[in-house]
Amino acid sequence: MKLFKHYIYSMKPYKYLIIAIAGLLTGLAGCNDDFLERGPLSKINDALFWKTPSDLEIYINNLYSKNGLLPNYNSSYYNVIGPYTDDAFDGSDLLIQINYNKRINGENTLPTSGGGWQTSDWELLRNINYFMAHYQQVDAEFSRIAQYVGEALFFRSVFYFNKLKRFGAVPWTSTLLDPSSDELFENRLPRNDVVDSIMLDLDRAIEYLPARGSGSWTGRITKETALALQARIALYEGTWEKYHGLKGTPFQVQNGDRGTHFLEKAVAAADSLMLRSATTGYPALDNIGQPDAYWNLFNQKDYSTSKEVLFWRKYSTAADQLFNRWINISYTGAGVGITKRLVDLYLCTDGKPIYTAPGVKNPLYQGDDSLTTVVRNRDPRLNQTICVPDGKHYRWKPDTYFENPMLVAVLDTRCVTGYQMYKGHSADKTEYDNRKGTNGCIYFRYAEALLIYAEAKAELGTITQEDIDKTVNALRERAGMTGMLNKDNITPDPNWLFATTGPAAVSPLLQEIRRERTVELACEGFRVDDIFRWAAVDELLTGYRPKGARLSQWPDIQASPPDYIAEDQDGYIDPYAQFPPMENGYQFKIGRDYLYPIPTNELTLNPSLRPQNPGW
Repeated sequence: MKLFKHYIYSMKPYKYLIIAIAGLLTGLAGCNDDFLERGPLSKINDALFWKTPSDLEIYINNLYSKNGLLPNYNSSYYNVIGPYTDDAFDGSDLLIQINYNKRINGENTLPTSGGGWQTSDWELLRNINYFMAHYQQVDAEFSRIAQYVGEALFFRSVFYFNKLKRFGAVPWTSTLLDPSSDELFENRLPRNDVVDSIMLDLDRAIEYLPARGSGSWTGRITKETALALQARIALYEGTWEKYHGLKGTPFQVQNGDRGTHFLEKAVAAADSLMLRSATTGYPALDNIGQPDAYWNLFNQKDYSTSKEVLFWRKYSTAADQLFNRWINISYTGAGVGITKRLVDLYLCTDGKPIYTAPGVKNPLYQGDDSLTTVVRNRDPRLNQTICVPDGKHYRWKPDTYFENPMLVAVLDTRCVTGYQMYKGHSADKTEYDNRKGTNGCIYFRYAEALLIYAEAKAELGTITQEDIDKTVNALRERAGMTGMLNKDNITPDPNWLFATTGPAAVSPLLQEIRRERTVELACEGFRVDDIFRWAAVDELLTGYRPKGARLSQWPDIQASPPDYIAEDQDGYIDPYAQFPPMENGYQFKIGRDYLYPIPTNELTLNPSLRPQNPGW
């Protein structure tokens, strides 16, 4: 394993860093407005602090707060359904918002300042490294403080993963710097070296953190959560390096191994979770054999007893008044809509696609003339992801059911496509009336680890049918599917989304594993990251104009639609017909927009940050 020289962000005018240092020494913000925080930290006096393990706990508690590492979607968010609308706001092809995404359309511009690189954007790293520089002052056995060190390493990994996804190569530091440190003016670390450093941090975090096992939920990061994060990051970087390399994009990693060792790391981390599952029963999939097993996973107020949800955020309307607002708009559509592309991805119950050859329908497929027919004989997860007027989909419990999507609604809370999201919807009418929702927010769940294992092993060419059975097929079985995935007997799909020929060709098995990931994790905030790591914007987004459901199933609206509802020549809702820049679909700049630029003033302050990201 490589050892790295550690760098930090380059704020050349010393006043910027002095402000950051002073901010740490005089006080961390007292953000105690959610369950994961245990109390404000108003001042740190180094001579008096750093005495007991409790001091470390107090400090670390602030990293659980509303700092962007674990978004809380709390009362300040009025236009999201927790994580279930992140894909729409990120620019996904499968879930869209009312307005088209300007980044995906190539309309981003080069900022002079800010842009995710200003002092405040790096303050969290400073806070974490401040802890790492001081925790050893506590006079206690390491076993009593190891957990808090592991949590700090976990959060530093989250911080750097977010920076990596935004900028690629970034400065790295694991030490505490001062205004005279030479490292302030060093260059950026190559992205694969950044991820190697993240892996080292997570290896230590996994060693230090306690396992939950059969223990009770504490609200703190555990060994299992760190393994899930490590698997997630390793898969991201492994596939980024592989596919950007195969396609020869400007974002490929030089002098790397095309991501092989990261894919191996993803397998190892996921395998560790699966071994724990087999030996201790935790983690495991929830709701097996239960009705609406999939939908019920995403509308719980408390996941303390869940074996699948590894880490989550709890809300309450009691004394702390920590609640979310997405219950206000989930019943109307929340200003987003699932696209026809996602609906078409769901297999029929026999495990075969809706078309088995060009122009040849699967006999089980009943077409998409209505919401009730489009879900018939399909993967049950489709019926539990979109709203269907079948007298079973709740608008409000216990007896008010969904009838039609709210294509027309006030305050931009309508359903954009006619495929209104049911996943994540809270049907608690009392909480709606009080405008205070308490459905829990899921950050990590075991199903993702199973999918990571299957995908990484398939990318490495080492996957077996046994691997598929305990990952992909286990998820299908939980959902109630009858058709399982057989690696040696895959029905070709004429509408596979990814290239089947060429240097970056995706095998039939990988096509289906990617489909499974897309379906199981639909609308959970993974899609844009997946498209980018697969270097698949040219296949999935360039020239793509998302479509919705058939408008003819709502004849009153079709007869007299408002200005914002249009249908294409085939009768499908065309949400972006009103936007001239979308006339020819998204115009993502392939050689530029996979990464954000570094603001120009930062390159002036520290020329060592050059070269600028490609295309900018």
